[in-house]
Amino acid sequence: QTTSSALKGAIQLGITHTVGSLSTKPERDVLMQDFYVVESIFFPSEGSNLTPAHHYNDFRFKTYAPVAFRYFRELFGIRPDDYLYSLCSEPLIELSNSGASGSLFYVSSDDEFIIKTVQHKEAEFLQKLLPGYYMNLNQNPRTLLPKFYGLYCVQAGGKNIRIVVMNNLLPRSVKMHLKYDLKGSTYKRRASQKEREKVFPTYKDLDFMQDIPDGLFLDSDMYNALCKTLQRDCLVLQSFKIMDYSLLVAIHNIDLAQREHAIADGTSQADTRRPAAQKALYSTAMESIQGEARRGGTIETDDQMGGIPARNAKGERLLLYIGIIDVLQSYRFVKKLEHSWKALVHDGDTVSVHRPSFYAERFQRFMCNTAFKKIPLKPSPSKKSRSGTAVPRRS
Repeated sequence: QTTSSALKGAIQLGITHTVGSLSTKPERDVLMQDFYVVESIFFPSEGSNLTPAHHYNDFRFKTYAPVAFRYFRELFGIRPDDYLYSLCSEPLIELSNSGASGSLFYVSSDDEFIIKTVQHKEAEFLQKLLPGYYMNLNQNPRTLLPKFYGLYCVQAGGKNIRIVVMNNLLPRSVKMHLKYDLKGSTYKRRASQKEREKVFPTYKDLDFMQDIPDGLFLDSDMYNALCKTLQRDCLVLQSFKIMDYSLLVAIHNIDLAQREHAIADGTSQADTRRPAAQKALYSTAMESIQGEARRGGTIETDDQMGGIPARNAKGERLLLYIGIIDVLQSYRFVKKLEHSWKALVHDGDTVSVHRPSFYAERFQRFMCNTAFKKIPLKPSPSKKSRSGTAVPRRS
């Protein structure tokens, strides 16, 4: 109900204050109780000795687990001044296509962060997850799970608006040609008519199997890194009894983009704007899966813009932008209920709501067998024997 500009303004004032006041507190290890702290500050419109005057209605701003989130930001290499500059120096941009959840999405003007409104239940669940999330990130900062940088609440006019700050998976400077929300379930997993009419629709599993029946091809190192990362992430989600999450896959088709440029100005002057380098560590799709194998040097080259290089069955060059989304849906009683009656009406195994272990297994199977595939090995000329006959390679 709050007008969007007032909400955006309140978010920026609140974050500026909370990050600023945190920077005066000394660095220290995160303690168990840090996960449960909620700091609250009142912003009257005429200002106070702690807060500036502003032209919105009075509001209260709450920051959840400030010390813990400071630690997460640090782990991802986000300095407090960068965080503030990204989120608060310029107006936030509202994204028009809110998801099925009905959440509002804002993106920072430098494309670095997404701010998403979450329901009370989801915010509560995220708070419960924090100790486990902390443990997981310490062991494995390279992950396709959402990177949570802050959890806040704006209270105004009797309403609580909870927001979470996360990494932005889809840089606006890269044109995405296709976008899929994949769960590994086939029951009713087709984009609705209403969704298809959008400028940039999000398709689902059945659409993927129809549009890209052969899957997306990755070189074998990349494929192994991706599947290993998915496996680790699913294990974590399963341990939290989380399910109904999706893999968001956005595809930038390099060859198609070049053709589009050529048509657009007849003299193929490709758009040379490089997206600004991301500030956060491991925040691009490429960094998220580039695991131990490449600790020595990163293979991210300039022209991949953070995407994972892949090809389609036609051999066109693609960049994939991926991440696991919707992880704050815990497998609660409602979901159990939903599954039991869907299973009665329909074959239980294809339904999207499932026991967490089954869900994780099906999710991985779909991603690593149907959605992503290894580029088949060609016999390499260097392996020819002296007699000139090629030695057959076992694929």
